[in-house]
Amino acid sequence: MTDRFDGLVEHLLNGQVSLGEATQILERSMIQRSLERNGGNQCAAARALDIHRNTLQRKMVEFGMATARLRARRKPMARAGQQRKKRTGTA
Repeated sequence: MTDRFDGLVEHLLNGQVSLGEATQILERSMIQRSLERNGGNQCAAARALDIHRNTLQRKMVEFGMATARLRARRKPMARAGQQRKKRTGTA
């Protein structure tokens, strides 16, 4: 395995790929493969990658992966910003 990885490093260096680019390529590929292996289940993919699910989702957005599903934001309260009327005690 180390020999194959060393060969890849040599290939990237010969192609003048920067460390940042190489890191992005590796992260994106590992995330894609992990999601494929786990049937798109983000929790299982994050567990397999040994990262938090939120980190996985953030990276999916960063890499422009269409399957990134983020939690919906809470809806604002219906009366947000409005003052409540005081009850007078009469019906």
